[in-house]
Amino acid sequence: MNAVVILPDHLHCIWTLPQVDADFSTCWNMLKGYFSRHIAKGERISTGRKSRRERGIWQRRFWEHLLRDQIDFNRHVDYIHWNPVKHVWAKRVSDWPYSGFHRYVEQGVYP
Repeated sequence: MNAVVILPDHLHCIWTLPQVDADFSTCWNMLKGYFSRHIAKGERISTGRKSRRERGIWQRRFWEHLLRDQIDFNRHVDYIHWNPVKHVWAKRVSDWPYSGFHRYVEQGVYP
């Protein structure tokens, strides 16, 4: 996972998948399942989701975008890290704890 931010109502991330296994749907399914099994229950769940044994935290779809070059990659990483500020969950990017931004700072990518 190259970049990630988890917000109360959605998440964004950039993955680099192996060339021999670029199955985004299976990867998302595994990530959602693992995450769902490791957080507290209590969110509102519709009757339909209950009957399918689904949690209420995930939407069924995802948007895939193939990054074209380093500039495109950098723009998306910045967008991901800025998202908590954009959605007014934090005043500064560094204030949001559920972000890969902090790893980028530790690695010297960001000051």
